[in-house]
Amino acid sequence: MRKNTMKEKLKAGQPAIGVSLTFPSPHMVEILAYCGFDWVLIDCEHGPMNAEAVEHMVMASELAGIIPIVRPPSAWSDELPRLLDRGAMGVQMPHIRTADDARRAVEAVKYPPLGTRGMGASALRSATFEMRVTRNKYVEWVNRETLVCVQIEDAEAVRNLEGILKVEEVDVFFVGPTDLSGSLGHLREPNHPEVRQAVQHALSTILAAGRTAGCVGTPDVMAQYAAQGVRYLYTHVPTLLRGAASEALERVRQATKG
Repeated sequence: MRKNTMKEKLKAGQPAIGVSLTFPSPHMVEILAYCGFDWVLIDCEHGPMNAEAVEHMVMASELAGIIPIVRPPSAWSDELPRLLDRGAMGVQMPHIRTADDARRAVEAVKYPPLGTRGMGASALRSATFEMRVTRNKYVEWVNRETLVCVQIEDAEAVRNLEGILKVEEVDVFFVGPTDLSGSLGHLREPNHPEVRQAVQHALSTILAAGRTAGCVGTPDVMAQYAAQGVRYLYTHVPTLLRGAASEALERVRQATKG
């Protein structure tokens, strides 16, 4: 069992930079690790991943040295325990709207006495099938190392943000600009002034409370958020490929002109 180096970085006030994957690919997990990213978001909310695919991606993450965070299909999905049992080292819980939701998210991730997660250690690869670590040590490791991130992506969540921020066991408060724009009635206008204001208000409120803020965007947008103090940052594989591909194609085409 390994330390959650991403969680350690965030506690130290350092940025943890990741990439989300919406398709199953252990190979891409390895590539992202070798590129130097701190963590990978295995997105089961918007992608086709099942528990077996998640486990293979987690195994790749262990080999390559990158932290796997899973986003379940929904906040209270029946799949969440099976995804956690595959060995994910954190959860990014979608659509958390109230402090009670945030507390419930923590309980779903942690074992008793911190939570209500069910136990199946002797059947779990993440627990070494109880062959190399005791059940007590495994529970201690999960409760200590697993990261809990809650997504603030609804107008209701923004209104309730001060209460949500009081849930001490939450590690990261992630502001989701896309769904927040839809909740505010501007899904087709993600850069609408009301959306930008809501995102900045939420991030500023999180940072002012001394909590860890997260957001997503292009590399340029991530850099802007990082300058504001946001530390949980990620982009998407297509965004990276689009930028790198555009630059490569333009270089070659410019070289062949004239």
